[in-house]
Amino acid sequence: MIAVVYSGSHYADWRLADKERVIASFRTSGINPYLNDEKSIVQLLSKNINLIHHAEEIKKIYFFGAGASSPELKDVVHKAFSAFFKYGKVSVEHDLVAAAIACCKNTPGIVCILGSGSNAAWYDGKKIKPNNYGLGYILADEGSGNWLGRQLIKGYMSETLPANIHKKFVQRYDLDRKTLLEKVYRQKQPALFLSSFTDFYIENKEDNYIKSIIKNGFNQLFNVYLLPLHDEHPEAFLYFAGLVAAGFQDYLYEAADEVNLKIANVIKEPINNLLTYYSSKN
Repeated sequence: MIAVVYSGSHYADWRLADKERVIASFRTSGINPYLNDEKSIVQLLSKNINLIHHAEEIKKIYFFGAGASSPELKDVVHKAFSAFFKYGKVSVEHDLVAAAIACCKNTPGIVCILGSGSNAAWYDGKKIKPNNYGLGYILADEGSGNWLGRQLIKGYMSETLPANIHKKFVQRYDLDRKTLLEKVYRQKQPALFLSSFTDFYIENKEDNYIKSIIKNGFNQLFNVYLLPLHDEHPEAFLYFAGLVAAGFQDYLYEAADEVNLKIANVIKEPINNLLTYYSSKN
């Protein structure tokens, strides 16, 4: 039996399979070595009934996650998983590798994750080329769910939202200034809180103000990451994975057209493509 895991900071998608037959499909809290230490990861695994039931049967674990970007951070996840899956061989890779396999398989291209966070890289059909992107929600994440949430909250707190959006925000969320500041600056994992407003954008994406924020974020994403990568690989197509990419595909294609880039594929969740890929190898 194999386990395939694709984790952002917010949640992790799991598939357990045996000879291409899915045994279990479920979701846990996200596993990010920037946010979770070895002990907390083991505790998370130990609370899931599917994992408890199948732990000794699982022989290979393929984990892909946000934050698993260096040998030291990968080791945090590897040690935790190895402690829990005592009879399994554990592989830990960055979420960009998962997006590349899920979107491109063995085709070279420019891969971009656009979900609660954002990141991009060149994929040569086998490996991701390292770069200096992926600086997280404070320094980067342009166009992502947490970036969008930041713009919405800023507009609400500075009283610059259009009247109709302000009214919808107040009706949807019971949040005053004090609570918002507490959640952003004092509570744990503020990036997850910020990205939780993605649903509001999806519900109101036809509104001109909301549309302008989304398109501004996507323009920044292209200017900071995708255009420089395309300059290095001018024949390459773009491949996107993530909730924000899938939820606002029309605006994403518009942003690409404006700078003469071509999008080959957009997928919402890489997990099923990953399962197909690794099931065929076991």
